[in-house]
Amino acid sequence: MEHPENSKEYKGLTVNDGVQQPSIVNPYLKRGRYRRRELSVADMVEGIVKGDVTVLSQAVTLVESVNPDHQHKAQEVIEKCLPYSGHSVRVGISGVPGAGKSTSIDQFGIHVLNEYGGKLAVLAIDPSSERSKGSILGDKTRMEKLAQHPNSFIRPSPSAGSLGGVARKTRETIILCEAAGFDKIFVETLGVGQSETACHSMVDFFLLIQLAGTGDELQGIKRGIMEISDGIVINKCDGENVDKCHLAATNFRNALHFFPMPESGWTPQVLCYSGFYGTGIKEIWDMVYHYIDFVKQNGYFDYRRNEQSKYWMYETINETLRNEFYNNALIQQRLKEAEHSVLAGEKTSFVAARDLLRAYSMIEKNKE
Repeated sequence: MEHPENSKEYKGLTVNDGVQQPSIVNPYLKRGRYRRRELSVADMVEGIVKGDVTVLSQAVTLVESVNPDHQHKAQEVIEKCLPYSGHSVRVGISGVPGAGKSTSIDQFGIHVLNEYGGKLAVLAIDPSSERSKGSILGDKTRMEKLAQHPNSFIRPSPSAGSLGGVARKTRETIILCEAAGFDKIFVETLGVGQSETACHSMVDFFLLIQLAGTGDELQGIKRGIMEISDGIVINKCDGENVDKCHLAATNFRNALHFFPMPESGWTPQVLCYSGFYGTGIKEIWDMVYHYIDFVKQNGYFDYRRNEQSKYWMYETINETLRNEFYNNALIQQRLKEAEHSVLAGEKTSFVAARDLLRAYSMIEKNKE
């Protein structure tokens, strides 16, 4: 654009155009140059068995994908990795939000790696927004020491509002991590209720983190969560909170006497520790490994693993049937009609559901 100051009216005045600005796009950039090569199933299995964390991460991403092609490929990888799995100690860690799970896992992981060696994988489930389905996935920032350790693998995953789907994918991710040589697996749950039951169905030891002095001690002695816990630990036992923690521990021990003896024959222990200061960590892991030795000697370890495998077989059947039902084109059409009938008061919810299931059964028979 011409500068008006350069016209003949203004003698002796000249304005330069200035330096031409370069393009914001690098002229030497070649499109597709950095495109990652897609690994085959054989390459992925080979990389996982060799302990390649990059390949393991790609495989976990496949497992978490909702793309049908990715799911099919992931199942092939899992099937080929299955013979290399099963040789780890799986520990589920749960507790209410703010109990210090991530800080505790950081301390637990460093202690376990330093004392027992081997490799550790941490599978952390981050609760997602019900509106946007997004997650912060910030667990690594709270596991500063463990995130820098060469023998650790931290994989945060969003729940995306689907607890059952996340639990199944976490179960499959455990198999991949074990095939990659990780002999210790930590599974951190959401800490919001039903997630504890799902976590209990895939680990060998379930550790419950509690707090003291929160105002209502009765909330911590609920039967559902207490009955599935193999060990209870009370965090933040430091400073002025020490007496409250020991009092809470006494209350928990007294409550455990009213519960029936677990199938394992193990009486859950209650311990106090401080995740921030790292005190009492050794006693907790002495308890965990004492439990593992105890259940291996009486045969409950293998029994529980077998029961978990059967449980996930039935869970997979239920999930597959559910998906096929809702993805059926004819059922999708009839769902709208059924909704209209229910809202108009022509049918009850139960009758409408029964009719839809019968219709789906007839559709499947006609396919045969």
